[in-house]
Amino acid sequence: MGIKLTFIPKITRLIFKVIPKIQNALGPVWIFVVFAVLALSFLTLARFGLSVWQGERVFGSHAWLSIFIGGLRVDIATLSYIIMPALLLTLLMQSVGWQNKVRGLIKIYLVGMSALLVFFEVITPTFINEYDLRPNRLFIEYLIYPKEVSKMIFSGYKLEVFIAVIALVLSCKFASKIFSNQWQSKSSLTGLNQSILALVLVCLTILGARNSLGHRPLNPAMVSFSTDHLLNDLTLNSLYSVAFAVKQLSNEQSSQDYYGKMPTDELLSIVRSNMQNTQAAFNDATAPTKTFHAASNIDKQKNLVIILQESLGARYVGTLGGLPLTPNIDALYKQGWGFDNLYATGTRSVRGIEAVITGFTPTPSRAVVKLDKSQRDFFTIADFLAKQNYNTQFIYGGESHFDNMRSFFLGNGFKSIVDTNNFKKIDFNGSWGASDEDLYDQADIELTKLKNQNKPFFSLIFSSSNHSPYDFPDDKITLYDKQKQTRNNAAKYADYALGTFIKKAKKSSYWDDTVFIVIADHDSRVSGSNLVPVDHFKIPAVIFGKGITHKRDSQLASQIDIPVTLLSLIGASGKHPMIGHDLSKPISDNKQRAMMQYDKNFAYMHDNKVVVLQPQKPATTYTYSNNQLVPCENDEQLVKKALAHANLGNLAYTNGWYH
Repeated sequence: MGIKLTFIPKITRLIFKVIPKIQNALGPVWIFVVFAVLALSFLTLARFGLSVWQGERVFGSHAWLSIFIGGLRVDIATLSYIIMPALLLTLLMQSVGWQNKVRGLIKIYLVGMSALLVFFEVITPTFINEYDLRPNRLFIEYLIYPKEVSKMIFSGYKLEVFIAVIALVLSCKFASKIFSNQWQSKSSLTGLNQSILALVLVCLTILGARNSLGHRPLNPAMVSFSTDHLLNDLTLNSLYSVAFAVKQLSNEQSSQDYYGKMPTDELLSIVRSNMQNTQAAFNDATAPTKTFHAASNIDKQKNLVIILQESLGARYVGTLGGLPLTPNIDALYKQGWGFDNLYATGTRSVRGIEAVITGFTPTPSRAVVKLDKSQRDFFTIADFLAKQNYNTQFIYGGESHFDNMRSFFLGNGFKSIVDTNNFKKIDFNGSWGASDEDLYDQADIELTKLKNQNKPFFSLIFSSSNHSPYDFPDDKITLYDKQKQTRNNAAKYADYALGTFIKKAKKSSYWDDTVFIVIADHDSRVSGSNLVPVDHFKIPAVIFGKGITHKRDSQLASQIDIPVTLLSLIGASGKHPMIGHDLSKPISDNKQRAMMQYDKNFAYMHDNKVVVLQPQKPATTYTYSNNQLVPCENDEQLVKKALAHANLGNLAYTNGWYH
């Protein structure tokens, strides 16, 4: 003990002697050393806090070493990218003796970067609570809609906003004070030594930014080590995660770059052979999956109403083994055609719209609703039906420009859009717009109008009450949770509003000639320790209306099967490029499958086997049992099917195959 007590002061004295000498030698460059040390310490502490918070998952997988070694690499790369431009400017000004002219600019820059690092780490726990991931591309996509997002944040996340603001103010004040005292006007080194030092420092920041001697610089895949996506995300820092997402958004990542290439002919052969009709003729080279689909309904064409339910996973539906929150959907399952084994393609509304309205396979890029080349002449069932003399309409309780829906819909077959600006009456306005009751009241008005035009119609009704911060009217339901604004209560209210609409619809003039479906866009909060949390992709869907025979359907199905099935049920035959199955017709067991995109990972599920594709990593196969993915021997045929379907979407979009 005595040795330690005498040793520590000696080391301390040595450090305090050495630091001033280094400071004098580095001159104005010293400020970057101070920034790097402080930022690295903060990011490490933040990562430690998050790891302790998620201790059950971290301790259970013995992931500490991997998280912190990988995290150190990511932090060094992040700080190198931040420091590099300011360092180059400082060295350039130093070479001509003008270093003091940029002193204020460098200080402002470093204070700003410090604030960004703090801000993103402070908001990370809230983001993890919602998405089980660090802030990523979703953060960027939400920023495009400040009005809606600000209303949501200030309504449901007041404490988090307060903490973030306080953290920003304190970090700016602290950083400003520190950096004001760390600027050295001149270096004690000679001109030659300064030049050598400058070269060394530039090389170090370049090497630090790349953080690799290979042909690829550091990327998230290089520090991924676990089948638990959150553990992989803990190795990142949140500013890096968002910056990487921005880079990916500016250059939509090809699935082939992510998962591996496959010859186009082989890919199309696999996809076509997994389609329902093995005798189908594919004779349009510009649309390789386009073929004729005969409807099972050969009588009078019917109207179609799709009710897309916001954030309603199977775990909220009593009939599917979830919480007892949806008595009206449970009742529909006893009356109509209910699906027990249906899986969403993604975790966002635009991904659900993509699947249900276009039948497009999910990709690691943004959903086609938001991509440039799909804003015109892209296949949708609205465009398909409009060409068969249908009136087509979208009804939404919020503002339809959100997530680019309005532009996409008007450019691809929807003849009219009714949003909150067109509602006749709004009794309750929440963060995301009119309540579901107001939505359905307006929908009844619109459907009655369409019926009176003596033409078949298609209407997409998109709900929004079951969305954070869970605003809904008082005194409508018996609360499931004591606190009002919770996921469970919002799901229960959304079901209540749906029930009022169904009662009204059954007495309407449009009931007899209409096929209805209630289907979720995605689950509310997708989380879990699996590479793809499959259980959180399971969603309810039930088709109902006059003439729909009651049955419970247990076959494995995907959201992309729904639009094909609906066209068949309403009697709309014709050619289209959708590869989904018509569930009203027999499907062999070996063709039943579901596809799921979870952040950068793609899952292809067949029977109880799931192939997971990850960026720049070999495919892995799992057995899906008790809501867990259990590693098993790779099924090479299934891996090929997965790769073909994972790559199809990007190829179809890039080459214009989906028209």
